[in-house]
Amino acid sequence: MIRWRMGEVTRIRREWPGAVELDVAVPEGECRALAYPPLVGRPEPGDEVLLNTTALAMGLGTGGYAMVVAVPNRLPEDPTGPGHLVKARYTPLQATVLGADEQDSPYHELLREADSLDGMPVVVADLHSALAPILCGLYAARPGVRVAYVMLDGGALPAWFSMSCAKLREIGWLNGVVTVGQAFGGDVEAVTTHTGLLAARHVLEADVAIVTQGPGNLGTGTRWGFSGVSAGEAVNAAAVLRGRPVAALRVSEGDKRERHVGVSHHSLTAYGRVALAPAQVPVPELPGAFGERVRDQAEMLAVRHELVAVPVGGLHEALSAAPVKLSTMGRGLEEDLAYFLTSAAAGRHVAGLLG
Repeated sequence: MIRWRMGEVTRIRREWPGAVELDVAVPEGECRALAYPPLVGRPEPGDEVLLNTTALAMGLGTGGYAMVVAVPNRLPEDPTGPGHLVKARYTPLQATVLGADEQDSPYHELLREADSLDGMPVVVADLHSALAPILCGLYAARPGVRVAYVMLDGGALPAWFSMSCAKLREIGWLNGVVTVGQAFGGDVEAVTTHTGLLAARHVLEADVAIVTQGPGNLGTGTRWGFSGVSAGEAVNAAAVLRGRPVAALRVSEGDKRERHVGVSHHSLTAYGRVALAPAQVPVPELPGAFGERVRDQAEMLAVRHELVAVPVGGLHEALSAAPVKLSTMGRGLEEDLAYFLTSAAAGRHVAGLLG
């Protein structure tokens, strides 16, 4: 089930908050590896490291890293301070964090009876790659708005994996990251999507929350076997907490898989079947026959949701100026422009909701 290797660190390639990328010599040659210093300590050149090479051996698309499990001769210090939320529970790397909603938290009293998002717009998307383009559309229309990212646990568990999140926080496009469920490593930790949304509103004082799973979603080519089902559940959470759910469509013109061309079956299932509460669904006004296809496919969601046509003029320019690399399933901006325009259109729509 797990592929193990011992290796020796030869070079530190780069690092960002919570993560270090390494070159590691292993019996087969050299490989790229990723270490999370808060979990395993900070490796240095010459250190022996224990690697989990499962994802690397399988050729998984998200990063393609071996993961450092331990630096046997440089173990991190035992954590001190409060916190009893255990995430990645009963795995070899289970970690204790301080949850915003737990009793020892300074925010416990704030969240103990919290029950409303006060009408805060909550943009829900299937893929982590939608986060940056949603922000491009939002900030092009409303610079200075406070945005929190609520990261679900359907993809990567450590928020540290995302270089985009690190950069977006650095430049002020995100006021913070909230990690919920089994995900961890955010600025704020929470037990559930519900308390994560409440923390976004009341702890980070966000005007807007964006909800997606972390990088590396899982799909099986079946109607229900994909981690993006959680997008529909997030719509329900936003609605029950009296937020304003906005369901961002996953649209592609560049995907080779027919089930993802136009409006992905993931969006149609998550919003059409799983989301029981009504949401606003921004539908981009894409040109030509493809745009007509997207509008026709989205029409089935009108049974429960409000479809809102959103013009896309000027969004290409906003996306071209993105402060982070735009990529989805290995495709960049020009390789799947419809995907990024659709996400940016959701951001533009939310800007209009803020008055």
